Amino acid sequence: MSSILKVDEIQDTSGNNIINENANTITIGKSGDTTNIIGTLQNDGAALVTGKVLQVVSTSTTSGVVTTSTSYVDINLSLNITPSATSSKIFVIYTGTNETNGTSGNRLALQILRDATQIADSDGIGTVGSVGVVTAASITKLDEPNTTSEITYKMQGKSNDGTVMVFNFGSNTGTLTAFEIAG
Repeated sequence: MSSILKVDEIQDTSGNNIINENANTITIGKSGDTTNIIGTLQNDGAALVTGKVLQVVSTSTTSGVVTTSTSYVDINLSLNITPSATSSKIFVIYTGTNETNGTSGNRLALQILRDATQIADSDGIGTVGSVGVVTAASITKLDEPNTTSEITYKMQGKSNDGTVMVFNFGSNTGTLTAFEIAG
C-alpha cells in the first residue's frame, strides 16, 4: 500500500519555512541559509555539477617537422578524448617551440582541429626581418563540441611564404592537452 502526502510547505517547530512550493518552484530554506545535500543534486537525471575538470588527456612530442608547405600539415600532435556529457566543454591548449628559417620576414601559422574542423588558429608567428628565429607559441580554445562521441584534436602548421619552417624545433617538446570541463 502506498501513501501520498500533499503539502505546499513544510515548517520547522518555530514556524519557519523549510520547504516551500510555489508556481512549480521549490525553495529550500530562506535566503542566507546553508543547505547540506547528501548525494548528487540532479535535474532530470543529469548531475548539476559544473565547472569541474572531469578528465585530462595530454600528448607531447620532441619529433621535429620541417616544411615549406603553404598549406597546413600535421605536426605530430594529436589526441583523442570522449566527453562524458553533451554539455561538457573541452579546453584545449597547445604549446610548442618553432623556428622560422630561410629568408628574412617569413612567418608561420598554426591551427587546432576538432576532427576535420578548424576551431582555433594563430597566424603571422615569428619576427619580421630576422632569420632563424626560434619562437615559443601557444594557442588555447574553449570548445563546445556537444557530443559524447570520441573527438580527435590535432595540431597543424604551415609556412606563410613557402620558406622553411620547423615545428617542435631542436627536439623541444610540443604539447597538446585537452581538459573536459563539466558544463
